[in-house]
Amino acid sequence: MKHTIFAVAAAGLVAAALPSTAQARCDGCGVAAGVVGGLAAGAIIGGAIANSQPRYYEPAPVYVAPPPPPPPRRVYVEEGPVCHVERQRFWDGYGWRSRRVEVCD
Repeated sequence: MKHTIFAVAAAGLVAAALPSTAQARCDGCGVAAGVVGGLAAGAIIGGAIANSQPRYYEPAPVYVAPPPPPPPRRVYVEEGPVCHVERQRFWDGYGWRSRRVEVCD
């Protein structure tokens, strides 16, 4: 089908470019005929190219119920000892020094 359209467009372009006896005395008519023939051939070729591409059809929408919410989580917190950091001084044999020690109640 494409080859037929291209052949018809080329034949129309050639026929439009050739002067006829009625246009023998018209100056500039050949240019106008060439422009009109080019526009017609471009429209035919463009239409053939535009229709030759494969089509994409979007699939139909699917409606699905949302999933149920998850059950509430039970969080068990064990009450442990409360810890904090203290500075303690100690004698290292040469002098007093300090260090951080974690103390839990």
